[in-house]
Amino acid sequence: MYRVLAAIGTDEERAREQAETIVDLPRNGDVAVTLFHDFDGDNPEGASVQQVAAVRRAAERLEDQAIDVGYAESSGDAARAVLETADDVGADLLCLAPRKRTPTGKALFGSVTQQVILESDRPVLVVGAESAGE
Repeated sequence: MYRVLAAIGTDEERAREQAETIVDLPRNGDVAVTLFHDFDGDNPEGASVQQVAAVRRAAERLEDQAIDVGYAESSGDAARAVLETADDVGADLLCLAPRKRTPTGKALFGSVTQQVILESDRPVLVVGAESAGE
């Protein structure tokens, strides 16, 4: 079984792009995808990952293609949580879709995607990178 961890934000279009990219990956066997969402530090309403619209859209597309879908969530340091969750689920590949930020914004606030790429010991697939700096 090939395991993918897809870190899903709140943007439904980026989530659909991630799901499409995963669906289009070459498959030599079964694929399981864990859809992960970080609640940016805290989650006062107590929402679950499955209540995030972008996560639901990605799950629908993956399940339409008979891909097994699981869920994971955290509240805190998103990059650290992605890396730890990848270890927990035994991910073979990480799939990320960066937020659109200006170069200045990236320099000031850092980038979860950049940190994951630099610290991961497994392949990282970045979806939609060409539009991330707009």
